[in-house]
Amino acid sequence: MLGALSIAVAAAATPEEVNQAYSSAYSLYVDIHQHPELSGHESRTAALLAARLRGLGYSVTEHVGGTGVVAILKNGSGPTVMLRTELDALPVEEKTGLPYASKVHARDDAGHDVAVGHMCGHDLHMSALVATAGIMARSRNSWHGTLMLIGQPAEETIGGAAGMVHDGLFKRFARPDYLLALHVGNELPAGKVGVVSGEYSSNADSLRITIFGRGGHGSAPHTAVDPIVIAARTILALQTIVSREVKPGEFAVVTVGYIRAGTKNNIIPDEAELGLTVRTYKAEVRKQVLAAIRRIADAEAQAAGAPRPPSIEHYESADAVYNDPALTARLRPALETALGAGNVVTKEPITASEDFSVFVEQGIPGFYLSLGGADPQKYAAAQASGIPLPSNHSPLFAPDVDPALHTAITVELAMLRGLLKPQGQGKPAA
Repeated sequence: MLGALSIAVAAAATPEEVNQAYSSAYSLYVDIHQHPELSGHESRTAALLAARLRGLGYSVTEHVGGTGVVAILKNGSGPTVMLRTELDALPVEEKTGLPYASKVHARDDAGHDVAVGHMCGHDLHMSALVATAGIMARSRNSWHGTLMLIGQPAEETIGGAAGMVHDGLFKRFARPDYLLALHVGNELPAGKVGVVSGEYSSNADSLRITIFGRGGHGSAPHTAVDPIVIAARTILALQTIVSREVKPGEFAVVTVGYIRAGTKNNIIPDEAELGLTVRTYKAEVRKQVLAAIRRIADAEAQAAGAPRPPSIEHYESADAVYNDPALTARLRPALETALGAGNVVTKEPITASEDFSVFVEQGIPGFYLSLGGADPQKYAAAQASGIPLPSNHSPLFAPDVDPALHTAITVELAMLRGLLKPQGQGKPAA
């Protein structure tokens, strides 16, 4: 039986493998970056991914749970490992100034014309997955089992994973033994990765609060009930939930991302709409915060004499992503061998959320990796100045593609080969 270190060495990708795949991966990255598509509308992106994977010899099925793509490559007996990438972009106007920056506009689901950009790194994830898929297909003597590659739609609206599961992802195709994913960000310099054992990300809840007033002339507010004033009071009161109701030291975020109300400066409207995102780690804190939001919204409306209570729609949610501790411990030596121990760092859980949790909740061990994307020099300057680099979803977010893309391919190969060991190799020693 081989030890963990021997398995890790056997799993490591050679620089030549990654370098040979890089040029094509970079071209694909630029192509996808210039042609972003909104959540649930990733038709071109999905077709491009499917065509690339089919050309590499994978059995490919399209339109799973919408625009989802499933690619399978069987290579003898062994475990089944699923590697996921996301397909969708964001309704954000790119302001990076890159020569290949997105100039795309599209209609969102509400019919609004919006700029669209890959400001979360999904383009890099897709490019890495295709490159990894090619190397795995060309090096079948280095692994045995079944490789299951997933192109998931609608991650940004936290509905795509559930759509694929409900469409029979783990019944029509295969039930994986392990689930893998990664995400690029500026929290680490490019060339490094972050590992979290256990809880990786937060619970997410999206709320839409509609406050009802009574419209009137802006010059005669006494004849109306102003929903904008109620909304303003509600927004301020909501900020006391974390600071005054949640136990100090427990994680919670309540953010009002938008307010929509009115059409003209001298008209008091009938309604005002608030859009909230709520993040927590613990189930009991989640329940407490959601109940407090409803209590405060109802009370502010009642205090202002609103004609009826506000409508509170809980329209999106995702549970926290959980990294299986045993799987995390098993993969870390492979990552350290591939990148060097100093480039694999232990991180705290992130405050963002994502629906990879839906796959994990099917009872399958999962591991989600943080991929460094910041230019190392800019990262060092930001650390020295205390001024953070643009985060994911910022119009200025742009990962340092080289070496981030090299690193993504390298770690994907290390993880896959570490789990899809050649026949005759046992599990790593404890």
